[in-house]
Amino acid sequence: MPEPDSQTPALSVVVHGPDVQGHLAALLDSLDAHPLTGTEVIVAAVGDWARETAERHTPAFTVLPLPEGAADSAARAAGAARARGRWLHFVRAKDGLPAGAVRRVAEHTAALPDTVDVLLLDHVRSTWRTTSLPSPDGPRLARAGRADLALDTAAGLLRLTPLLGNRAVRADFWRAHERLLTTDAEPFAATAALLLADRVACLPLPALEDRRLRPESLPPLTPEQWYALIERHELLLDLAEGREEHRDDARPAVYATLYDLMVRDCLRTYARSGMPDDVAREFFRRASDAVRRRRPSGLKTPAGLEGVRRSLLEEGAFGRYHALQAANRARRTVKKAVRTGRRRAGTRLRTLQYRRALAAPLDPHLAVFSAYWARGVACNPAAVAAKLAELAPHIHPVWVVTDRNAALLPPGTDHVVPGTRRYWEVLARAKYLVNNVNFPDAVVKRPGSVHLQTHHGTPLKQMGVDQMPYPAAARGLNFQALLERVDRWDFSVSANSHTTRMWQRAYPSGYVSLDHGYPRNDVFYTAGAEQVRAVRERLGIAPGRRAILYAPTHRDYEAGWTPRLDLAALADRLGEETILLVRGHYFYEGAASPLAGLRRTGRIIDVSSYDPVEDLCLAADALVTDYSSIMFDYANLDRPIVVHADDWETYRTTRGVYFDLMAEAPGPVARTQEELTELLTTDAWRDERAAKARAAFRRRFCEYDDGRAAERVVRRVFLGEDERALPPVLPLAERTPAPSPEAIA
Repeated sequence: MPEPDSQTPALSVVVHGPDVQGHLAALLDSLDAHPLTGTEVIVAAVGDWARETAERHTPAFTVLPLPEGAADSAARAAGAARARGRWLHFVRAKDGLPAGAVRRVAEHTAALPDTVDVLLLDHVRSTWRTTSLPSPDGPRLARAGRADLALDTAAGLLRLTPLLGNRAVRADFWRAHERLLTTDAEPFAATAALLLADRVACLPLPALEDRRLRPESLPPLTPEQWYALIERHELLLDLAEGREEHRDDARPAVYATLYDLMVRDCLRTYARSGMPDDVAREFFRRASDAVRRRRPSGLKTPAGLEGVRRSLLEEGAFGRYHALQAANRARRTVKKAVRTGRRRAGTRLRTLQYRRALAAPLDPHLAVFSAYWARGVACNPAAVAAKLAELAPHIHPVWVVTDRNAALLPPGTDHVVPGTRRYWEVLARAKYLVNNVNFPDAVVKRPGSVHLQTHHGTPLKQMGVDQMPYPAAARGLNFQALLERVDRWDFSVSANSHTTRMWQRAYPSGYVSLDHGYPRNDVFYTAGAEQVRAVRERLGIAPGRRAILYAPTHRDYEAGWTPRLDLAALADRLGEETILLVRGHYFYEGAASPLAGLRRTGRIIDVSSYDPVEDLCLAADALVTDYSSIMFDYANLDRPIVVHADDWETYRTTRGVYFDLMAEAPGPVARTQEELTELLTTDAWRDERAAKARAAFRRRFCEYDDGRAAERVVRRVFLGEDERALPPVLPLAERTPAPSPEAIA
């Protein structure tokens, strides 16, 4: 083995691809956390999000920006072309690297002879619900041993999970075969590398975290992609024949193993893919043809059900195979029904009513709206409904509202109460279903119906499946049921690219993101001086008095709401000319208010039950909050925001957050009541430093809010207009927020 060049890294880790569901940051952070002696890291970053994430790690890592949509093969090729290492380890941006893995791979490859072309590695597996489960590959790698091997004597290694990330390849070997190995079909490239290698070695230690994305979050495969799976298996068999043509015995172990893998893969794909009937029939026909033509002589058919399946596939007996599959599915259904038992009478009645309604055709002119678990006409759904009445009056809105809140509805609002017969009828027949949370689990996503998820905030705290590691936040949540609800979404509304990315990560499914802005925030750009003045008059705020909106968020680790400020003392320090508008989180609606003891003196007003909250924002000269998403909405007004974060470390640890608010706050941060009082009794709450922080915050989080979000949503969802024909988002510098109370005094 030649002496290594001291300037040449032993290993090049090539991280490649788009930042799918926000996993790239954790991967690069783990690489950056420890010195990597003899190793270089190259990030072939596909798209702006991956580039922005990777550039935080320069100059330690080499970043190669690639355009949005660049293929995996192109990203790998770009990284390999820049790599200087003697060995290459390809890691997809969605995956992870166990602690110490890079060091172990670098040390092991440095000791390998030049006769070895591929080093096989173990890996762990993660999904949205599990982390670092052992792979089935470990025992097979351990049995093979670490010495260099010829594949002909260890054909079982072909059964290892076909990932490029669970093998390192010698750089010269990769470049010699790059034309064949540069393909978007990673399983093909991973297996072909083994077939092309002269010798391989094994390292039975986990060196990759294979993060399996939820299938529902990925684009559906086209028929051509399904059929290509069969073609790839045949190409691998061709490679096996090429390497074995010099042998006397026909089609030995390597070929037989690949043939077995092809049959298994075709059967599994057909059974689990959910292909349309015509595609399934053609896939079965092509697979049957390949299996017959490629069958090794003397191969024995396995016994039992597996043998029956293989025989039917070889015969091309699509009808009989389909019947066998249906019979097995029916048996499983019966067993499940027996385990479930009889449902209660009330549930059976509801189910019967709903099923009858589902049998009726969809009403293309009916839309069901709901907000905050049926609390009333509010938030983004309310703004969408208002614009719908203007642009598409032929669509009739029906609101879902609890009996308790029905009395508070605007006059003439058509509504249904949850659980009633008409409630189930409109849910079954409406073409459009709009909500800022989720409709109940029992709601069926009918073909042709359109589910619009508007959400109700920009995420600072972790949401959806990201809550799983946090017991206080995850308490009582059924994440599988959550994702089944998410799978009903057709559209998801977003106010900024941060939110778009976090929703993709927290709610992994196949919906379309509408990067149009939050409709409820339109009013922050359409309201004029008269509207601001009218809201303040309704609240009893005299002209010239300063109004500060205090809106704290809910804490998962607290049983109820305990104000973290001595509001009476704060009001005394702020003086007669300042009014505190105090709004508790809606989760505490109905509980005894801790503000009850604070008499309405004219300086403290409990606005916890006041709707809409957008009015309170218009009325306030400044906002004081902790970690509430109201800060992202209020920032549209370009008015001062002060963050009171006395328990940031506890909140971050127990709830989980997506970014460090202390480093990226929209204004000054107070950690104690004394600091908050000091900020509000001086000019620090609105000085130049505060304005700069707010400007940076607005650039990041007020990206799509410009006063026309509701119009874009209605035109896209209800009128079916092309995305390119919608009103473009106005640049931030060209927007004019509603006038401040100070400006109109």
